[in-house]
Amino acid sequence: MRRRNAFTLIELLVVIAIIGVLIGLILPAVQQVRAAAARIQCKNNLHQIGIALQSYHDRKNGFPPGYFSNTAADGSDSGPGWGWGFYLLSDLDQDVLQGQTNANLDIANPANADSRLTTLKIFQCPADPAPPTFTVFDVNGQPVCDVAYGNYIACNGNGGVSDHAADNDGAFLRNQRFKTTAITDGLSHTLFIGERASSMSYTTWTGAVTGGIVPSRRDPTAVEAAAALVLGHAGPHLPNNPLVTDADAFSSNHLQGVNFLFGDGSVHSIDSLIATQVYDALASRAGGERINENDY
Repeated sequence: MRRRNAFTLIELLVVIAIIGVLIGLILPAVQQVRAAAARIQCKNNLHQIGIALQSYHDRKNGFPPGYFSNTAADGSDSGPGWGWGFYLLSDLDQDVLQGQTNANLDIANPANADSRLTTLKIFQCPADPAPPTFTVFDVNGQPVCDVAYGNYIACNGNGGVSDHAADNDGAFLRNQRFKTTAITDGLSHTLFIGERASSMSYTTWTGAVTGGIVPSRRDPTAVEAAAALVLGHAGPHLPNNPLVTDADAFSSNHLQGVNFLFGDGSVHSIDSLIATQVYDALASRAGGERINENDY
């Protein structure tokens, strides 16, 4: 009878080492493919939102407001708070969802519970492992309501969102609807919609929840008003800068930068290497700055 030789310990260790090396080579490639797919899907989401914005403009003769809210005597929001994403629902094939929502009532009203808790993939970046819903709290730490998560926020301009939601220099303000003719810097040179990662602060497609606040997840002591749930600003805070702690800035989980939808429907990725003056110029709708695509 012939004796069958088994693997020696050294041979077994060599095989295991080879397998380990192969796995080490394959995993980064798989991760890169997944990251690239997520980035492409994110850009496609923004592209579809851009088409919806143009459709809304054609129907309403203007873009939607950043969000709509009545104001109290002290100038604070008194609701209902529905944001730009809500107004686009019918242009994103979400007529049923928009139809079941009572826009005259607050986002937090029990009658709108089903609507505000509906997650929509079109508003979510696949690179961000955010929860489907989250709780909005007031200044006293009391829960106001739960809302669906959404990564995309409209550009309010260069001033802080909490203080300038209604009078900033961007394309999306509280209670104002701009026509294309008001974007005198040019649609191709004006930021419309961008990303915010959940690692910076939680955001929602629904709107600015009345009485809510937006704490920074990078610095719990930094808190913004509810407008930051749907709006963001440029100012001195460059996109994807790890040192920025403001809850109303733009950020993403993409290594290449933050994806932005411009007014002309194009989507560009911008990172923290952009010159501050160029970034600020892109955030304004009528600043009169001279820039070109080579600057970003």
